[in-house]
Amino acid sequence: MASIETLLNKTLSSIEQVGNDELYFLTTEGDKFKMYHEQDCCESVWLEETIGDLEDLIGSPLLMAEEVIEIPPESDNYESVTWTFYKFATIKGYVTLRWVGESNGYYSESVDFRKVI
Repeated sequence: MASIETLLNKTLSSIEQVGNDELYFLTTEGDKFKMYHEQDCCESVWLEETIGDLEDLIGSPLLMAEEVIEIPPESDNYESVTWTFYKFATIKGYVTLRWVGESNGYYSESVDFRKVI
């Protein structure tokens, strides 16, 4: 497992979104990273919202790459909900990704980030 801070000061050549549950980040150095959730039994994790333009993250070094986890107000549907925000910035702009995880409280609601190449 890698930390999102691994991308700090790296330049992205592309970002590919697959549905609402996977993102691939390719660096100009040829490294590829996957952001997703390793699915288990009784939880659901998905990319709920992208604030900003992912294109602003392409072609310039990342000046910010951080993760912020927040527990939102109570949900009527699930016993446990987690919001995970990923905040990125280049000289061209800012992007925030908001992932939502819901479960009965016994399963992971986290987002996984790992190097795949």
